Amino acid sequence: MTDSMTHGPNAAQQAFWSTGPGRHWVRLHRELDTLHTRLTDILLDAADPRPRARVLDIGCGAGAVALAAAERVGNEGCVLGLDISAPLIAVARDRAEGRPSAPAFRVADAQSWAHDGAPFDLCVSRMGLMFFADPRAGLSNLHRHLRPGGRLVFVAWAALAENPWFDLAKRAAEARLGPSEPGDPHAPGPAAFADQSRVLDLLAEAGFEDAQAQTIDTTLEVPGGSAEAAALTQYIGPIPAQLRAKDGTEADRAALLEDMRTAFSAYDDAEGCHIPARIHLFSATRPRAALSPLPTASPLP
Repeated sequence: MTDSMTHGPNAAQQAFWSTGPGRHWVRLHRELDTLHTRLTDILLDAADPRPRARVLDIGCGAGAVALAAAERVGNEGCVLGLDISAPLIAVARDRAEGRPSAPAFRVADAQSWAHDGAPFDLCVSRMGLMFFADPRAGLSNLHRHLRPGGRLVFVAWAALAENPWFDLAKRAAEARLGPSEPGDPHAPGPAAFADQSRVLDLLAEAGFEDAQAQTIDTTLEVPGGSAEAAALTQYIGPIPAQLRAKDGTEADRAALLEDMRTAFSAYDDAEGCHIPARIHLFSATRPRAALSPLPTASPLP
């Protein structure tokens, strides 16, 4: 299996997810998979991967969605996870080793990745599609890799102001360190697909049909309670970004840790911390009329 490294329009994302901040996702992948457990369930229940299906997981990270999808498609199906981060793909491959229906994983930029094997029946993504430098090009490329009638199903964050994980951390960081610099709301990042209408337009422009969006209220799960949730915010989300931008000190970090522990304690109960989350669930289909002959089924690269 040959991995391709990115030097094109998503090179900045590759650098982010492969070094520095992205390394925290490697170190904390178990905690972050648990945090997003309900999002994974929502995604796969909606996508409904069937036995023998060929499934493509975009922005697969440490592999949680791909591993769960592989269990659903069984030994006669196949799952391929793509991610721009080599360190995260290494973790995913380690987790898959020895499993009876293990997915394959590849380091690649899904915006430009070319695959000459059989098309996929289903493409899924848990919070991975918002990071394309050119979302229209990225979605168009996914469209090309689906068979006629194949489906794209993905989840993305709703407005960050409607998600306490982001909003409370942003408020705390700005209160301590000063306001953050305003940015492009559609720039690659967690908020890029918050506007449902824009995403539905992008899907149509990419060639998909029957594009639909649903807003779902769920929770982020932290079994260790508010203290564990607060600790995660020191490495993931608005706080580390603001600490970097404002040259924050360890004293600032410690103060923000305490602020977040207090804020998240409102969501504690005997089973842990359950932080409200609002997401968008998108689905769309490649039209059934094939524009060109399709290659026959072949093993994944």
